[in-house]
This record gives sequence, C-alpha cells and structure tokens, in this order.
Amino acid sequence: MNDTFAQERQEYIRRLGESAKLHPASREWIAAVSRLKYSYNFTWLGRPIIQFPQDILALQELIWKIKPELIIETGIAHGGSLIFYASMLELLGGDRRVLGIDVDIREHNRAEIEKHPMSRHITMLEGSSIAPETMEAVRGIAQGSRSVMVVLDSNHTHEHVARELGLYALLVTKGSYLVVLDTIIEDMPEDFFPDRPWGKGNNPGTAVRQFLKYTDRFVIDQELNHKLLITVAPDGYLRCVKD
Repeated sequence: MNDTFAQERQEYIRRLGESAKLHPASREWIAAVSRLKYSYNFTWLGRPIIQFPQDILALQELIWKIKPELIIETGIAHGGSLIFYASMLELLGGDRRVLGIDVDIREHNRAEIEKHPMSRHITMLEGSSIAPETMEAVRGIAQGSRSVMVVLDSNHTHEHVARELGLYALLVTKGSYLVVLDTIIEDMPEDFFPDRPWGKGNNPGTAVRQFLKYTDRFVIDQELNHKLLITVAPDGYLRCVKD
C-alpha cells in the first residue's frame, strides 16, 4: 500500500467516525436484520460461520497483520469460525494452531469439523471456558506461543464475559488482539432477547467497559469502530499495548 493511498484511507475512516448520522443508522440496520437471523446465512469453506461478513473481514485483516501462532476462541457452534481461522493460518504457514472451546460440542458439528481439510490446525476442548480444568488445559496449549490472539464468543452474560476477560486477557501477547464479540447487545432494543439470560445492561459490552477501567494493557481500536460501522463488536476489538 503506497503512502498516498494510506493517507487517503485514513481520511475516509476519520470522516466515517465523525458522521453523526451513520452510527445510529448502522445500529438500526443491525437490529432490523438481526430479527431475520441475517448472520446465519453465511458459510466459510462449507461450514456455517454465524457472523457478520464485515467482522470476518476485520478479523482477516488482524490475523494477516499479527500473524499469530495461536488463536483461541470460546464458543464453537457449527465451527465456521474455527475453519476460517485455520484457513488464515494455513496461508501464513508454519506450525500455527486454532483452539476452540465450547461447553457442548455437538457430535455432528465435531464430526464435520474433524473431517474438514483445515482440521489439521484445529484443537477442540469441551467444557466451560472459565472452568479451572479448562484453563489449565488452555494454558498448557498456549505455553511457548510467541503470539496469541483471543476471540470471546460464548455465553454473553456480563458475569461470564467478565470472568473470561480476566482469564484470557493474560494469554494475549503485546501487539495482538482480544476480540469480544456481541458487544452490540448493549445497543439493541430492550425487548430484543426475551428468551436469553443476557440483554441491555448485562452483556459483553458492559463487561468490556468494566474490564477497561482496571487495565492499561488494552485499548479499543477506534479505527476499526469507525471503518466497520456494521459490526457485532463495537468497542470490542481490543489491542494489547503492553506485555
């Protein structure tokens, strides 16, 4: 990327961030399409990924820049995100791993993930992401990795995500990212999650706000906030700035 184009792009992003109309319009659009299960309509290399395409593109940019040796994700679902991370690490080359953690890995999903060509990069752990025995296993796998990236996408209650932040932030290396998905819940209408234990005032977004009050190792990547606009993770892309 030449300097002129990079400077022009920075100006475009600055203008997006300063737009008083675009941010509320983006939230309104997200709420409307989420009622229609918009994020359920996409796959990565054949597996349902259940993410906004914009966030997948943002994660791709981060992975290519960071070149992590290990990516840890809490929450597996159908495994599309694990396949996505694994395919990125395949392109980077070398001995790189993806670790997926879920309290309930359904057998049909495990079978599809394990038979996928990208499975050679993937390790799965079944158990609560915050259980002591899970963390012991995670630390063992992470030991010796020079660059570690973490994505949190499991139970979305404030209490659970706050506990995950306290545990997994310790594994993230300087220059890498701790990505907290579904912080958008805080911006959704009051009645949006009637059948879930999370909602406004009790979600990943509130957990991130609390977390950032007590740490100076992480800062919000505001450039990603401004250029994405359509994202399930506003203020959820946290860059690690200290060892």
